[in-house]
Amino acid sequence: MKLSFRWYGQEDKVTLDNIRQIPGMHTIVTAVYDVAVGQVWSKESIARLKQQIEENGMHFEVVESIPVHEDIKLGKPDRDLYIENYCENIRRVAEAGVKCVCYNFMPVFDWTRTELAHPLPDGSTTLAYYQEQVDAVNPLESDSDLTLPGWDASYSREGLRSVVAQYQSMTEEKLWANLQYFLEKVIPAARECGINMAIHEDDPCWSIFGLPRIITDEKNLDRFLKLVDVPNNGITLCTGSLGCSCRNDVAKMAAKYAAMGRIHFVHMRNVAVLPDGKGFEERAHLSSCGSLDMYEIIKALHDNGFDGYIRPDHGRMIWGETGRPGYGLYDRALGATYLNGLWEAAEKNKRTASK
Repeated sequence: MKLSFRWYGQEDKVTLDNIRQIPGMHTIVTAVYDVAVGQVWSKESIARLKQQIEENGMHFEVVESIPVHEDIKLGKPDRDLYIENYCENIRRVAEAGVKCVCYNFMPVFDWTRTELAHPLPDGSTTLAYYQEQVDAVNPLESDSDLTLPGWDASYSREGLRSVVAQYQSMTEEKLWANLQYFLEKVIPAARECGINMAIHEDDPCWSIFGLPRIITDEKNLDRFLKLVDVPNNGITLCTGSLGCSCRNDVAKMAAKYAAMGRIHFVHMRNVAVLPDGKGFEERAHLSSCGSLDMYEIIKALHDNGFDGYIRPDHGRMIWGETGRPGYGLYDRALGATYLNGLWEAAEKNKRTASK
């Protein structure tokens, strides 16, 4: 296991100096954030990230993410240009020593929440998703202020309506076809330069606003891996994205895909799944705080040969901290330490069992 931590660059309130003090920290997960989606990252920007990270005693080996342009997902005529730019970005980060690229293929919206500072009984605040609030919104008509992290600053309201409208006639099968087209171009480029591509599951793992979503469960992950059936085409196992649906057995999936050598990156977080499909709340990493057995997931990864990158995913805001929702320092640092402990326990448990 290579412990990692997401960092949003020089503007991040969480500094590299903060992160390097977390025990066992190995890799910084970051990206070039000042270039429009679909354009090529400058070699200078990539080199600057690498230098900053290595000066702080850590490695720059995971990019999260190189965003996929909507025209690729929509299958528009100009997608080949954007795909070639994507391949060039893969080549450039590989030259800087990156080994893994996390990305997603979600139409329009990245991870979607309805509250970014939901109060918990212990006084912390967290990200939450309540289905009734989502159901009350129609992006084509509503003027409500539903927060859509990752995309609210990327589109004007009219621009958002326009791109959502373009997906109204798209079926899941058409989205699958566009994903396969993308993979058949990108995975060979990744293989040539030693990059593992790791798709992130849809978050949440069901359709929102009537848009197709396909990276949602074990059946669809099986289908995805067969589209281009080579080791470089793998997944980011996100316990929160998969675990927010009771139909997903995350520990079973962790064991299965780790044994196949197809998990290249892991996002570990706990969620409390609300009854009757009402939604979920993100919680502290500790198993007893949510619906997921974090030890069983870590043990499944460990016992089935996982040796890739893992990071504590979204954290609560605790101890009065403010900042980017889900990406403060304190709770993610606690999560990292918890992951260290779980991994050590899994190692010692297996060692004891083999005697």
